[in-house]
Amino acid sequence: MKVHLSLATSDLAASVAFYSALLDREPTKVLPDYALFVAEDPGIELALALTDRVGPAGDAHFGICATSPEDVERAILRLSERGLATSIERNHTCCYAKQTKVWTSDPQGRRWEVYAVLEESPAQNDTAEGCCAEPCGCAA
Repeated sequence: MKVHLSLATSDLAASVAFYSALLDREPTKVLPDYALFVAEDPGIELALALTDRVGPAGDAHFGICATSPEDVERAILRLSERGLATSIERNHTCCYAKQTKVWTSDPQGRRWEVYAVLEESPAQNDTAEGCCAEPCGCAA
């Protein structure tokens, strides 16, 4: 079983480059107005559709749950090497779990996190600013 997402984009080439870095793979299909990524790890089918009507990202975000902190470290390196802006959190408690994660945004401004849960926590957060304060970006 896989998750399927279909996302609108106003710049297909930039979105393909971003999602190639995020998912660590090239798309399965690329047409002038469409691209499709199919991956087993993470289990996802991601369709990108070119349009001139892309709405604001708002406070929504998307995530890829990694199996280990080492997977997150590899994502940090991969995204950094491709010049994608990142925000890194290591051993940070947010949303009732201690996590290591990296945040980045796609060309349309949608925030993505690659994260690994280190342990569950009875606390919502471990910072004075509170969980989900910038730059975390996760929704409470």
